[in-house]
Amino acid sequence: MRRAGSIAVLLLVDYPLWARPWGWMRLVLQRWPLRHVRGLSLSKVLGSGHEGGFGLRPSGSRQGLFLVFDDEAAAREFVERSPVLARYRAHARECCVAILRAVSSKGSWSGVAMTPEAVPQRAGPLAALTRASIKPGKLAAFWRHSPPSEAALAASPGCLLAVGLGEAPLLRQCTFSLWESVAAMDAYARSGAHLQAIRSAYAGDFFTESMFVRFELLELRGTWKGRTHGG
Repeated sequence: MRRAGSIAVLLLVDYPLWARPWGWMRLVLQRWPLRHVRGLSLSKVLGSGHEGGFGLRPSGSRQGLFLVFDDEAAAREFVERSPVLARYRAHARECCVAILRAVSSKGSWSGVAMTPEAVPQRAGPLAALTRASIKPGKLAAFWRHSPPSEAALAASPGCLLAVGLGEAPLLRQCTFSLWESVAAMDAYARSGAHLQAIRSAYAGDFFTESMFVRFELLELRGTWKGRTHGG
């Protein structure tokens, strides 16, 4: 297993109708320009569920980009000066960018594991990313449990933002959520439909690979689903 850094950038983008062909091509072509980004140790170009949510119906306009950097300086250089990000912004009707520091991490993504930093826990927003590669034979069982869990996430007290993403339809799924506090995140994670889904997934050996990361939010700027974040 290869180790990556602790700093991540998550881009969420929603395209107007005229820019959607450009956006669809990002799913195929974007990995090539990313090869030249300084300090980048993991990159994932992601589709999204309908309206940026969860479920089997894909979105025609919303996408994500998840990047892990060697250090915070490289991440901020990408956010502030990268032509890759500038092109996304130029084609977007909504664009939101988060800079994140991993404070705990379990598992891997394509054989790459993040290296969390041991930092004092701060009050205020934090984020979670959960991703999994689902065994083809377990698809029906996974998707039977997933909708109630994700519906509970979107309605959970203290959830500031939640988005369903995917590296590949049906099989490689990712959830990103932003919370106002640790208590709010833990209340969702340890109760109800989500807890039942997690227990079923591990008891049923649903995944070939999975990763769960908890992040400190360093910066969030932009607009997503009509809500503006940051200055």
